[in-house]
This record gives sequence, structure tokens and C-alpha cells, in this order.
Amino acid sequence: MAATDHSQQIKQDSRDYLISALLQLLKTKDLNDITVTQVVKKAGVSRMAFYRNFETLNDILIAYFKPKIDSEFTIIINKATPEQKMNALGSFFFELTDTMNLAVKRNYEFIIQNIFNDNIMNFYDTIMNWDHFSAVQRKYWTRFMSAGVYAIWREWLNSGQKESLNDIHTLIADFQFSTLQALKNETN
Repeated sequence: MAATDHSQQIKQDSRDYLISALLQLLKTKDLNDITVTQVVKKAGVSRMAFYRNFETLNDILIAYFKPKIDSEFTIIINKATPEQKMNALGSFFFELTDTMNLAVKRNYEFIIQNIFNDNIMNFYDTIMNWDHFSAVQRKYWTRFMSAGVYAIWREWLNSGQKESLNDIHTLIADFQFSTLQALKNETN
């Protein structure tokens, strides 16, 4: 058992080193300009260690961002109090600002956006009552809201967060309510 624990720890350490190395390289290079060889060299691990943990460089970024974004949506889905949600979101977005700007600059924003979209679609599937909507309405409304919510957060983060978090939250809630109401009116 001890050997298995040790092996797992070595694998986890390799993952951590690879994540750290790629994030460091992204400070000065675009994702498309970074190679696996550069990452393993910077991480101080073998190529084999890379392929034991990941298939692509994108997988490293997914391993880094997915737990962070997933945990924020868990707070929201678990219906924490509005104050807890706003505090958690405020901290998350404050922390995400530099990362988001770098993701845009270094061409890996699509990874963050895909994780965000998966989470927001799960969010709407979890909290919404879809009884009065068709499968087509559900599918496209959810995709529409996901893209819109992401665009609003992205713009807010990249433009210096001039509006309050509460204002942004209210704006998104207004869009959500009005588009749902329009959809509901369409089915009546």
C-alpha cells in the first residue's frame, strides 16, 4: 500500500510541476508557441511523466482551471445565501482578472470559456423548471444565456470592473428573466 501511495504522490507532484511550468511559460509566450518539450524541461520531469498525466497542453490548463471554476459554480448551485454568493464571486473574479487578461493575450481563453459554458449549462439544468418549455427552447436558451453571461463577465473583467459586482449580477438576472419571459409568452 505504501508503494501505491508513493506512486500516487509522485504522479501528483509531476502534475503540479507541469501545471506550474506551463503557467510560467504562458507569462511570456502564446499557448500555440509552447511545446511539450519546453514544458517538461521547465518542470524538471520526463516526457513520460507528461504523457502519464496529460495528452495535450490544453489538458494541463483544463486540470488547472476546471476545479477553480467548478468550485465557484458549486457555491452558486448549492444555493448559498446571496451575500455568500456575492462574496465568493467577488473574490473569484478579483482573482481571475489578471488570469483572464493573460488568457486573452496568450490565446487560451477558449479553455476557460468551455469550462465556464459547461458549468453554466449545468447550472441552468439544475435550477430551472423546464416543464413548460420544449427541448429545443431549453437547448438554445441555455446556450444563448451561457454565451451572454460569459460575454458580460469577460467584458466586465477586461474593462477594469468599473461597475459594481451587484450591478453586473442584476443585469444578468434581468436578461435571464426577460428572455425566459419572452420564451414563455411564445409557448402560450
